[in-house]
Amino acid sequence: MRSLKKTRRIQVIALAAVALAGSAALIGYGFRDGINFFRSPSQVAEAPPPPSEVFRIGGLVEDGSLTRGAGTTVTFAVTDGGASVPVTYTGVLPDLFGEGEGMVGTGSFINGTFVATEILARHDETYMPKEVIDALKDQGVYQAPES
Repeated sequence: MRSLKKTRRIQVIALAAVALAGSAALIGYGFRDGINFFRSPSQVAEAPPPPSEVFRIGGLVEDGSLTRGAGTTVTFAVTDGGASVPVTYTGVLPDLFGEGEGMVGTGSFINGTFVATEILARHDETYMPKEVIDALKDQGVYQAPES
C-alpha cells in the first residue's frame, strides 16, 4: 500500500514539473519579440547598442530638428538634455507629434542614427511616458507640467 502512495506522489510531482516547464516555454515563446528595453539618448550616446538590437528610445523632439523628406520620411533629433540622437522614421506620425514634445520610438541604432519602426507621441498636453520623465530627471532638466 505504501508503495502505491509513493508512486502516485512521484507521478503527480513529475506531471507538475512537466506542466511548469511547458508553461514557462510558452511564456518565453510569447515574449520573444515583445520585450524592448528603454534607453535615453544619453545612454545611447555613451554606449551605442549593436545594430541588431531592437529597443525603445525616448525624450523630447529637439527644437529646429524636424525635417520632412520625400514621401513619408521624417528626420529629427531626440534629446534628454544631456545628449541628442538623430532619428529617421518612414511612416505617418501621430497627430500630436511636434518639436519640443515628448516621444518614444521603437527601432534600431544603425550607423549613428536611430531608425524607428514605430513612433508614439503624448496623448494630451500634460502626458509624458514614465521612462522619459525618469531620464529627464536624471539629467536634471525635467519640468513638471502646470495643471
